[in-house]
Amino acid sequence: MALSTRLASSLWPTLAALRWAAPRQCRGLSTPQGPEPSLDLRGIFPPLATPFSPTGEVDYAQLEGNLSRYASIPFQGLVVLGSNGEYPYLAPRERLEVVSCVRRALPRDHLLLAGSGCESTQATIELTVSMAEAGADVALVVTPCYYRGAMTSAALVHHYTEVGDASPIPVVLYSVPANTGLDLPMDAVVTLAQHPNIVGIKDSGGDITRMGLMVHKTRQEDFQVLAGSAGFLLASYSVGASGGVCALANVLGAPLCQLDRLCRKGQWQEARDLQHRLIEPNTAVTRRFGVPGLKKAMEWFGYYGGPCRAPLAPLSPAQVEELRNTFSTNGWL
Repeated sequence: MALSTRLASSLWPTLAALRWAAPRQCRGLSTPQGPEPSLDLRGIFPPLATPFSPTGEVDYAQLEGNLSRYASIPFQGLVVLGSNGEYPYLAPRERLEVVSCVRRALPRDHLLLAGSGCESTQATIELTVSMAEAGADVALVVTPCYYRGAMTSAALVHHYTEVGDASPIPVVLYSVPANTGLDLPMDAVVTLAQHPNIVGIKDSGGDITRMGLMVHKTRQEDFQVLAGSAGFLLASYSVGASGGVCALANVLGAPLCQLDRLCRKGQWQEARDLQHRLIEPNTAVTRRFGVPGLKKAMEWFGYYGGPCRAPLAPLSPAQVEELRNTFSTNGWL
């Protein structure tokens, strides 16, 4: 996809500050002055789980079936090959085939973000180019972390700058310290936000103060912040996040889109009540039980979850019962 032309000054449609109107009325999140984004990342993006057959192969028929079911939910787009897609366990050929499969099924007006981060800059560039050729609209690039101690701000800025320069599609940074043990430093984010081909960050750390500061310090750039979890989605919106890439959207996509809509309309009481009911299920399919828990929960809501690839192990019967109880006590089952 050709890079969009940068626009001069206009209203930046991100969500930056809460502003209340007259008594008995409420307003949605306001839009601060700044450049209009070249790419609209507002809304909910589910990071798709990769379905596997009982023999461990990628099950493209089941993937297409899940995509068909998701088509009725007003997602802004889809993410493939993120942490919840078991990205590290897929061969390069499989990664490209998954992107191609999803692109064929996804309407052109829906964005397709594809994980292309590798440990080396060269490998990341090569895979990013291949992802673009396979149909990805945006590259989601996780922080390299194997040599964590050497990943200084300067090293990460150099890495992402090289990727941004070489990528034929826009780049979104991906900071997921729970998996990498590495939080992309604030000064690196601020520097990289100035790159014309780096358009945002998915921040999964859950530090709302950090996210608000990130929005504030990049407000004059063509740069958007995405919440990396449903557990702090409303809080992220309140400090200026544009949207969310949320594992729970694989299971409860419609309620998450409803939460997004309530925030935009300024219906804060309803949004808070809904957010409260999503916190425990979100924790269960992320920190508590991870991808095996996510895939098990998907099956209760009409999607194909299926097995994970080893060494990820299935849940025990006791864990399944605990997971089910978490969804039922919050009114989802």
